[in-house]
Amino acid sequence: MTNYTERMTCYKLAASLVLSALVVCTALGQATDKAASQSGLDLSSIDKTANPCDDFYQYACGAWMTKNQIPADESSWGRFNELFERNQLVLRSILEDSSQHQDRSPIDQKIGGFYGSCLNEAAIEQKGVAPLQPELDRIAHIKDPHGLLLEVARLHELQVDVLFNFAPMPDPKNALLNIAGLDQGGLGLPEKDFYFRTDKKSVEIRQKYVAHIAKMFELLGAAQPAAQKKAAAIMGLETSMAKASLDVTSRRDPVALVHSMSRKELAGLSPNFRYDDYFTEMKAPQFSQLNVAVPDFVKAMSALLGNQNMADLRDYLTWHYVKSSARLLPKAFDNESFDFFRRTLAGVPEQRPRWKRCVAATDAELGEALGRKYVEKTFGEQGKQRTLEMVHEIERQMGIEIEAVTWMSPATKKEAFAKLHAVTNKIGYPDQWRDYSSVTIADGDYFGNWYRANEFESKRQTAKVGKPVNRKEWDMTPPTVNAYYDPTQNNINFPAGILQPPFYSNQAGDPVNYGAIGAVVGHELTHGFDDQGRQFDADGNLKDWWQKSDADQFNKLSECFVNEYGGFSPVSGVELNGKLTLGENSADNGGVRLAYLALLEDLLTKKIAVSSKVDGYTQDQQFFIGYGQDWCEKLRPETARLYAQTDPHSPGRFRVDGVVQNMPEFSRAFSCKAGDKMYAAKGCRVW
Repeated sequence: MTNYTERMTCYKLAASLVLSALVVCTALGQATDKAASQSGLDLSSIDKTANPCDDFYQYACGAWMTKNQIPADESSWGRFNELFERNQLVLRSILEDSSQHQDRSPIDQKIGGFYGSCLNEAAIEQKGVAPLQPELDRIAHIKDPHGLLLEVARLHELQVDVLFNFAPMPDPKNALLNIAGLDQGGLGLPEKDFYFRTDKKSVEIRQKYVAHIAKMFELLGAAQPAAQKKAAAIMGLETSMAKASLDVTSRRDPVALVHSMSRKELAGLSPNFRYDDYFTEMKAPQFSQLNVAVPDFVKAMSALLGNQNMADLRDYLTWHYVKSSARLLPKAFDNESFDFFRRTLAGVPEQRPRWKRCVAATDAELGEALGRKYVEKTFGEQGKQRTLEMVHEIERQMGIEIEAVTWMSPATKKEAFAKLHAVTNKIGYPDQWRDYSSVTIADGDYFGNWYRANEFESKRQTAKVGKPVNRKEWDMTPPTVNAYYDPTQNNINFPAGILQPPFYSNQAGDPVNYGAIGAVVGHELTHGFDDQGRQFDADGNLKDWWQKSDADQFNKLSECFVNEYGGFSPVSGVELNGKLTLGENSADNGGVRLAYLALLEDLLTKKIAVSSKVDGYTQDQQFFIGYGQDWCEKLRPETARLYAQTDPHSPGRFRVDGVVQNMPEFSRAFSCKAGDKMYAAKGCRVW
């Protein structure tokens, strides 16, 4: 269960536990009741007809999968949803209370007003497309390249993704300082290869995408033939942009995304788009150097703009503005957007209830204001302290592992220890809360509230250019059921939302807690030493601190994971991308091993025998079942296909079976023998 958050910067900065937007979804009334147990395991989810040495995932989760169905408004359903659902109910209670108070605090006014405006569907329907009109008029009046540039800057201020991305990023050579970063962007489909795959399903998706664009233009009032013509032109333009973009797998290499250049050099790459004027329009602080992630994209986009019909460019901007606004508009727009992006791409039959979408929107736009109220209600210091203790225990095990590995030279080990000892930990919530006082929230104005919050965030981000990196800032809001490692800051982050059952519980035994939250901690720590994280030093700088022979050996060992997971098929005709998922798979494997070693030391300290049983399972069996049950899930076929093409995480089944078949400790715990599918004969291992 690993979700990663990718900032709009020039390389992926943070690796997280799960893809929250797609995986950590929930529906009311669907949480699994745990059978009473002393260990903390969900005994009712175990399929005892299965052989754990043949298919451990089926053994740990089989009964759960039999009795659980994916809710009609979800793309997937898993055990993480228990906690996510509880959090959603807590947030709903907070927001309903905030929206109803007559004498509201400033925070209540912000979050309650925003939430209430989202729920006010009558006001949204009454306004129709009128909120769009001022921006649509601006787009319609674009006559020349300069007018286009001004509108691109305007849409970027609204956080509408057109043409490219501009955002601050830590300087690869000095991670303490934010610099300007320019990156590819502006595509409507999830990833470059969606524009070029030739299989039947991919062709169908592209056809439906074009039809969806046309339908949106019809909803704006265009006649059908004109709408279809606009959609075809937009698809052609985006396809040209996609050709010059890097694919999602290539983008995993941070070195490939670092190209420092002066503004003069950037101007030479792009004669048809004057970036100096754009930076001025964005009110960016003065800077002379920046990082251009994909220079070929900048060059190709300039050529495209020089040859493209201005009417088509206006239609492209209109499309992306409407696409970004669909959730804020009447149901006809919202439902049409859902039909393609959720039903077609992910296979979801129904929209989520309005209140859930409004909770998510408030968390997305005013997350630290809402998170502050959430922490007051839910988060205790006991959970924070226990998590920190476990982090330190697992960090100690990582040190032992670094010392023990035989493939790493003393010189590289010295640098690895320096990085490990420099890791910092953020638990629960920020030390300083974000100030939203400048964001105007008006009752009954969902459209305006959303874009005013977007403008606030856009300006906040742009102002960071040239300023020191604030390492106390969080990339996830406190209620998030997730965790992440940031290689540019060398820190691991655990929001309050995940530091609750089933990941950690005072009622569960140590083996289950180590298998749950312990594996999460180990996972995030291992990210600092996976194929991406290892390229950053103790201070977060992109720096090669490895002896060449050690790096070669690391890559050789990692290739085992690429081949192993690349052979897994989540849906007929589709295999996992072993290179795309390498970082997450190695973090899963390393993280579970570290948590297991920490458990053994804990048992030794407490003088508890590994063979001692609770609920009929030994201590190590409880650990592995506890880990496996965290990943019980069901995916719609469309979702499984989408994840395989875009998600750096493997599906739950392979996160479980892929790990245990690499661990001799698992084989010993369950007495697996040579010939059993889960038997670790020659398991993959780096850490």
